Amino acid sequence: MQCLSWCAPILPGQTDAWKAFDATMRGARRAEHEESRRRMGVHREVVSLLSTPQGDVVCLFHEADDIESAFRTLATSTDPYDVWFRERLIELHGLTPDMLQGPPPAILHFDFRAKVATASVPAPAVVTLDAPQRVG
Repeated sequence: MQCLSWCAPILPGQTDAWKAFDATMRGARRAEHEESRRRMGVHREVVSLLSTPQGDVVCLFHEADDIESAFRTLATSTDPYDVWFRERLIELHGLTPDMLQGPPPAILHFDFRAKVATASVPAPAVVTLDAPQRVG
């Protein structure tokens, strides 16, 4: 299993459009989004919105069998949802399909994982958020 965290700056003036996009992915198109991620081999996706003095940034964490393959799948898929999703990436972040086909957008430098006794580990809970939640 591979994991990667990375950031995608939101283009100036596009934060409200990004929030609408996010609401659509979590709402009306949630099932399509989940199926897209299954096709990509993504097991976990975490998305956070970070506001900075330099502008808003989307912070992402992906866990997949093969990160590069997952990005290539998204970049080349003809599935209507994936096409719609890519169009939003261009509009909101300036990310193109060519960028997704290259090496992953970040390089993993450190990945700490606590050792856990497997016999006592319960099945992981599935957490879905209907609305963004502030942590901390």
